[in-house]
Amino acid sequence: MTIRHLKIFLTVAESGSMSAAAKKLYITQPSVSQAIRELEEHYQIRLFERLNHKLYITDEGRRLLSEARPIIQNFDMLETNMARMRGYHRLRIGVSMTVGTCVLPRLRQDLSASLSDRSLYFYSGNTHTIEDKLLRSELDFGIVEGIIHAPDLVSIPIIDDFLVLCCSNDHPLASRPVLYPRDLADVDFAIREEGSGTRALFENYLKSRHIDMRISLEATSPETIRAMVKTSRMMTVMSVRLLEEDIRSGAIHVFKSTGHSWNRTFKLVHHKNKELGQDFTRIREALSRYKTPDFLDQISTAVFEE
Repeated sequence: MTIRHLKIFLTVAESGSMSAAAKKLYITQPSVSQAIRELEEHYQIRLFERLNHKLYITDEGRRLLSEARPIIQNFDMLETNMARMRGYHRLRIGVSMTVGTCVLPRLRQDLSASLSDRSLYFYSGNTHTIEDKLLRSELDFGIVEGIIHAPDLVSIPIIDDFLVLCCSNDHPLASRPVLYPRDLADVDFAIREEGSGTRALFENYLKSRHIDMRISLEATSPETIRAMVKTSRMMTVMSVRLLEEDIRSGAIHVFKSTGHSWNRTFKLVHHKNKELGQDFTRIREALSRYKTPDFLDQISTAVFEE
């Protein structure tokens, strides 16, 4: 039995249902049910009865509720006092490389203003690394473009994004108004490292078309890849957000897909058992301000026909 069990029990008792408590605590309903079941097994009592689809607290539950309230209040006061002694609360946020390049500078400004009592720490890595650090409680939240596979992590789509195929203006394929999947079979690619969400999305697309990607450059930095593509015969796929300046100035040639295979979302990720609160709300509000990139609608581009 932990303080988390008591907090979940208190929230269920006050809200009157498992689903309402789960919503208030930003955790799953099965997690709430499991916590209540573990409390009942620990004390060998029944805390709630369900009658006509409604939840009623038992006499034993009321007794535990009266004992639990001051314990939770004292614990929260202890946490507050200890935080004051430290002088700050550290909020640890992990961002994948693409997300970091696209939104981190503005996001940090927004969070510094809305969470002025927090000490913000940011870590940048690929999606796989962020996922691993969240599972080991080395980060509080993650913002990634790749797919999260761990069942203990919750992913919430927040920001729309899509990839474009790009090359230098003097690349042999730059003169083509339309490219097809078969045209990529003999192309040299500059691509992100294993574990990158961008690479995984593009590799899976090529595999579905039975095309092996010929990699000439593998790098962890989108900026390195962008610079190499602009000065070589290599191609790459990249978030359109990273290329806006080059596209507007004509410094790079892009092919926009006619389908949806390269569409994706940036996701806010947290552990399913993490108690969420003001930090989560402020991060989600800040991220919701980023709109779908639509500047290509006003620019004539070549086409990749899926």
